Amino acid sequence: MFELVERIGKYEIVSELGRGATSQVFLGYDPFAQRNVAIKVFEFGEEGADSDARNMQKKGFLAEAALVGKLTHPHIVEIYDAATEGETSYVVMEYISGGALDQHADVSSLLPIGKVVEIVFKCVRALDMAMREGIIHRDIKPGNILLTAEGDIKITDFGAAIRAANAADTTRDMSATVEGIVGSPGYMSPEQVRNETLTHQSDIFSLGVVMYRLLTGRLPLTATNQMSMAYAILNTEPPPPSSLRSGLSEVLDRITMKAMAKDRAARYQNWMEFGRDLTQAFATLRAEGEAASDSQQFEALRALPFFSDFDDVELWEVIRIASWSEFSAGEVVIREGGDGDALFILVDGEVDVSLRNQRVSTIKRGGIFGEILYFADQTAKRSTTITARNKCDVIEIKAAAIRAASDGVQAEFNKASMRVLIERLTQMNARLAMMKAAEE
Repeated sequence: MFELVERIGKYEIVSELGRGATSQVFLGYDPFAQRNVAIKVFEFGEEGADSDARNMQKKGFLAEAALVGKLTHPHIVEIYDAATEGETSYVVMEYISGGALDQHADVSSLLPIGKVVEIVFKCVRALDMAMREGIIHRDIKPGNILLTAEGDIKITDFGAAIRAANAADTTRDMSATVEGIVGSPGYMSPEQVRNETLTHQSDIFSLGVVMYRLLTGRLPLTATNQMSMAYAILNTEPPPPSSLRSGLSEVLDRITMKAMAKDRAARYQNWMEFGRDLTQAFATLRAEGEAASDSQQFEALRALPFFSDFDDVELWEVIRIASWSEFSAGEVVIREGGDGDALFILVDGEVDVSLRNQRVSTIKRGGIFGEILYFADQTAKRSTTITARNKCDVIEIKAAAIRAASDGVQAEFNKASMRVLIERLTQMNARLAMMKAAEE
């Protein structure tokens, strides 16, 4: 057991946050970066103790240490530092204050259905990014998904993670018994139980179990011991979530059960498939009167050509600085002569552009308008009126917010806006050429 001290390395120790079988986590303070941090101290056991367990614990430390400065994503806990000093090995991470999702994994404390879908969608996007870096988490469960003070989520504890390229060797290193397999028994995939080479589909299965648990407050399968749980994972089909909680749609049943399919061929083949079906669930919930979540907004923007070159981190930043509005047919979005200091992007629907009460063009889904004032670098008068032609979803982004955004977001906005302007000039030149040809 690590004795509480005043300092580990350069970090001041404030208090203990929790402990597990192989590690303790402390709240620390980084005086140089001037921020709170979480410090995970690993316990390898005494020399001469169980060598397999000791080696597994060391692998856990090395797995997290290898991710320092990597896996940068809004929904993954950032790992800042890792070191070994004497007998103490530790990893320094982003501190998340809201606790873990297991506080909402019981029937008495369930989250709203829409919030669950949003959380799972964010996990899908984060784990898709990890997969593209070659990382398989191997221990996805509510306790490893943290809640921020603002109600957002971040995945943590990559101590069990492996590189996909090393999955076969790592699997062969593990004990053949259920007790020796990395992972949490109720959330393990069939291939984890069988000690097979793992792929990202194992994480997909585990996230399906998390979704089931957050929707119903129960694990899909229960057992009295780990061996019975292993048998159930391999052989027993769970009941659909809707049989345990009223108000769950067939879409949610289908998504959850597909993610948990025992046969990998029947399971989601990749994270993008999983995410597309969750978008369907968002649409169903929206039709039932739920407000659009930021995950639904993310997916809507991701589908627009304007944002094609934005990465996930940049797109989440856009959502944070944008205002989302809905307009009815005939409603004015911006009016000629009015003051303006923002650009607008049409997420859905069509709008008419008019000048001095004469319609001059129509902008369709994905179009941008009002961007000239962004480039003007000052508030100015609008030169046209934009009116909703039908029901429209529009995002408004203040020019000042873009200028205060990260360098990456600014660069992508400039590039995408210039692409739009070039397309418009090309179209205008083509029309002028046609008019000239007609006159001749």
